Amino acid sequence: MRIVTMRVVIVRTVSMLALVVGLLLSVSAQAGATDDPQTIMDRVDLLQREASDSTLTQSGLSSCSFAIKAKKVTCTETPRTRSVESLSRQLGANKKDSQSISILLAPASERGIGMLTYSYDDETRDIESWLYLSALGKVKRMASGTGEDREPVSLFGSEFTTEDMENGKTDEYNYEILQAGQYGGQEVWVIEATPKPVRYKKTNYSKWRYWIDQTRYVMLKAQAYDKRGTLHKRLMFKHYQEIKGHWHARDITVYNLKKQRLSTMKLEKLAVDIELDPEFLTQRTLTDFAFREQHLQTLRQFFQ
Repeated sequence: MRIVTMRVVIVRTVSMLALVVGLLLSVSAQAGATDDPQTIMDRVDLLQREASDSTLTQSGLSSCSFAIKAKKVTCTETPRTRSVESLSRQLGANKKDSQSISILLAPASERGIGMLTYSYDDETRDIESWLYLSALGKVKRMASGTGEDREPVSLFGSEFTTEDMENGKTDEYNYEILQAGQYGGQEVWVIEATPKPVRYKKTNYSKWRYWIDQTRYVMLKAQAYDKRGTLHKRLMFKHYQEIKGHWHARDITVYNLKKQRLSTMKLEKLAVDIELDPEFLTQRTLTDFAFREQHLQTLRQFFQ
């Protein structure tokens, strides 16, 4: 009887040890996955693409030259301000292609100027952009792509560029966690992204550094370095708001440290999960005012 009892105890003990070891291995595997920089950035990118899919926004865009005085950034001239209405959607097999259109609402002298942009997951295809100048009534194809011999397309002359706003390209970078700690009262990872050869030849940057909120998986800060390794741009993302399960930064500022210029985009109105006519994200919307307004009037009722 004692031998049988001992065997039962031994079997139960071994089973318990196996369960504990299994749980430890599971926890370890989950921690490893969470701390993997590629996994983190893939999730950040996915959430960002989901947040920008089928959205209509109205934003205030301002730009100025700046200087730092008493550790504070101040404009050294009267900021140039515009009101911009933008619509975007994600498409493609993995929702990594994107289409967006932005129209100036103000000032009156620039009302109707528009920009249409297509971005592709296919690494062999460059970003495509078209600019419509209402005063001339013509659509101009912008020089596509980026690289050392080409400037990225700017959003209405601001410091925001098509490359800075591009997403869905996480597989074109190698990632490394530089450190983890606090930033702005949030626990963050500081992750460095260096372009793979396929990306390096078509980018103006040698690397990016991102400050990623560990809880919400959103970007709080980003820094871009030129091909010489010098800090070129700094982007700040503030005042996040959760709308329908996705986080939206209502205030984004980009500092061009080479030009000593900054641009700020303040999100004023937002409509999400809207029904989009694919025909709207074409050049017709740039040139056909009646067609554009007919669609926008229907969509604006969903602004939050």
